Amino acid sequence: MGRVISVLVPLGIIAFVGVGGVIALSAVKPAPEKAEEARAGLNVFAEPIRRGDLTLVVESQGEVKPRREIIVAPQISGRISYVSPDFIDGGFINRGQLLVRVEAADYELAVVRAQSSVASAEQALAREEAEAELARQDIQDLGITDASPLARREPQLAEARAALESAKAQLKDAQLALDRTAVYAPFAGRVRERNVDIGQVVAVGQSLGQIFANDVVEVAMPLKDAEMGRLGLPLAFSASANNPGPDVTFRATVGGIEREWHGQVVRTAAAVNSQTRQINVIAELQDPYGAGADGDAPMAPGLFVNATIQGETIEDVLIAPRGALRGDDRLFVGLPEEGKLSIRQVDLIYSDPDGAYVSSGVEAGELAITSPIQAPFDGMSITVMQRMEDGTIKIHEPKPTDDASTSDEPAALVSNTGEGVAQ
Repeated sequence: MGRVISVLVPLGIIAFVGVGGVIALSAVKPAPEKAEEARAGLNVFAEPIRRGDLTLVVESQGEVKPRREIIVAPQISGRISYVSPDFIDGGFINRGQLLVRVEAADYELAVVRAQSSVASAEQALAREEAEAELARQDIQDLGITDASPLARREPQLAEARAALESAKAQLKDAQLALDRTAVYAPFAGRVRERNVDIGQVVAVGQSLGQIFANDVVEVAMPLKDAEMGRLGLPLAFSASANNPGPDVTFRATVGGIEREWHGQVVRTAAAVNSQTRQINVIAELQDPYGAGADGDAPMAPGLFVNATIQGETIEDVLIAPRGALRGDDRLFVGLPEEGKLSIRQVDLIYSDPDGAYVSSGVEAGELAITSPIQAPFDGMSITVMQRMEDGTIKIHEPKPTDDASTSDEPAALVSNTGEGVAQ
């Protein structure tokens, strides 16, 4: 028994000291600080809504084509005796410039023969007029009052006059054929292709080449009905001095450089395309190789260009960031003082990559949310953050609702890296 007591007593002392130590440490342990409860709310970025003017634009595209382009063809046949050195692919030509000449010897002989025929007809007419005058005198001297037209030689005189007119017509025809041995350019422009050379025999209507005028080029741009309405263009539009068409900016890459030209809408096509249900709007650029060129880059036929058509200007509209538009008629607006989300129905006028333009539903200065939000609802708790012009991020802290809290702390500013932003 004494041996058991000698073992239990030390164990009891150790247990007492251990329990007493735990109690003592618990008594002197400082109370844990109560952490401030983090405010629930989704962090979202927002941008302010502003007022401004809206210029409606329509994007389209099309191929550049010359307004006038023809196939050069002779009106007579023969052997080519001359070809202008400018009548080559890519050559510049002037109005009235000789392009091609056909050998004229045969046609010169035809003119001589026709002149001879005219002289013979004139001599025959003169002789017939003299004989008709003699016949008239004879009838008068004989006192005949009922002489026939044949006796008065009236049919013979008419025949001689007709023969002279026919000979003169043949002379004109021969002279016209001789004139047509030379083919002239009807306008100033450029040569697209040449299909003839000296010594070649050509027939009437055979293609000698193709040329186009370089004073004006056109671009046909397909537009939808809604786009026509945005531009304020009727289906049967034709520009005039009192009713000019919208301005158009053409863009294309030429020589690895983005080029830009400025033209104007001049008319619409005559009919709607039955397959696409679109209508072509035709824009023109004056002097594409001169004043209308972008530096040394003309808007040459064959280029495929993108076009921006300027529509009407609507003044004093509300402009929100394009990323804030949800669907066609909703904007998410952050209420920074309340820390809440407000879903607004708006009247959308137009939207493009630069913004969403609305007429009502929001106010200038309100913050439109651009961040994506899953399962949004009106009154949802959020923390609105705004990126400032200097790259910093402004966190809009909501005003406290507890009356005991009277401190009015300013919104926090953090760096562009987002450090210090509550997640």
